[in-house]
Amino acid sequence: MKSMVQLSYGPPQVIVLQERPKPSPGRKELLIRVHAAKVGPSDCAFRKGDPFMIKLLYGLSKPKFAIGGTELAGVVEAVGKDVRRFKQGDRVLGMSVKNFGAYAEYKCLSEESPVTAIPDNLSFEEAVGVCDGGATALTFLRDKARLRKGQKVLINGASGAVGIYAVQLARFYGAEVTGVCSGANERMVRNAGADFVIDYTREDFTKTDNAYDVVFDAVGRRSFSACKRALTAQGIYLTTAPRLSVLIQMIGTSLLKGKRAMFATAGLLQNEANLKFLMELAGNGTLNAVIDRRYPLERLPDAHAYVETERKKGNVLVVF
Repeated sequence: MKSMVQLSYGPPQVIVLQERPKPSPGRKELLIRVHAAKVGPSDCAFRKGDPFMIKLLYGLSKPKFAIGGTELAGVVEAVGKDVRRFKQGDRVLGMSVKNFGAYAEYKCLSEESPVTAIPDNLSFEEAVGVCDGGATALTFLRDKARLRKGQKVLINGASGAVGIYAVQLARFYGAEVTGVCSGANERMVRNAGADFVIDYTREDFTKTDNAYDVVFDAVGRRSFSACKRALTAQGIYLTTAPRLSVLIQMIGTSLLKGKRAMFATAGLLQNEANLKFLMELAGNGTLNAVIDRRYPLERLPDAHAYVETERKKGNVLVVF
């Protein structure tokens, strides 16, 4: 099978096309013929081994798993003898958060992995797009912030893969939504459901008099210290950036009443129920995929390079 493999950390060019044996499913596994996978900042971070925490977890000198990629969508080609929930021919969305492997024509996933059926009215690309940022946004807004109707939420990086779904989910939960993005992306963010949009090139949301119940830094650019002024007295700051300073602030603010900082390893917290919920919302039109660019599998290095320009809007996908 065609696979995109990296045997060392480094720039996009360390990812090369390679033929590898087609896997066979274990007794509780699905063999999935992959049709689409996503490329995002986290994939670039794993490719580079930066921050250093990645190397501590996944290999100091070289990646423990040569084939990257976590979110994928495709068709079940075969199932193990003990699989009960899926059958050959099912269209599925899955996440391989423990050993990666989405950037190949075939991937085996345990039936107990985060995996769910794709609604008939969604394409593979739409399904994996919604999963890309939607799963992360859901974990932060629903599970960490416990966002509820009537609250005010600000989403920094509202036009990105996480931010654009955070806007849609915050709207779904009944919050008043302010999105922060460039002026060029204002219409897209408003169409996603934002009540207000701040152009970060003209205005710094941390220096205004507006206060929010939740500030979600979906791109990990603004610190808790900078955002405290924009929080209400019991406001919550959320960030996708796994910085040591954030972890220290999480511990410190959890012990006190008042403004709090939170971070979550969202990828490791995913499950079948979350993916099923996202597919239900996408199937009924509550969540809409926002896809910027598509690349064929062999151009995965180009997809990584584009993501690293930090100019993408919504999702970047590889298609097979």
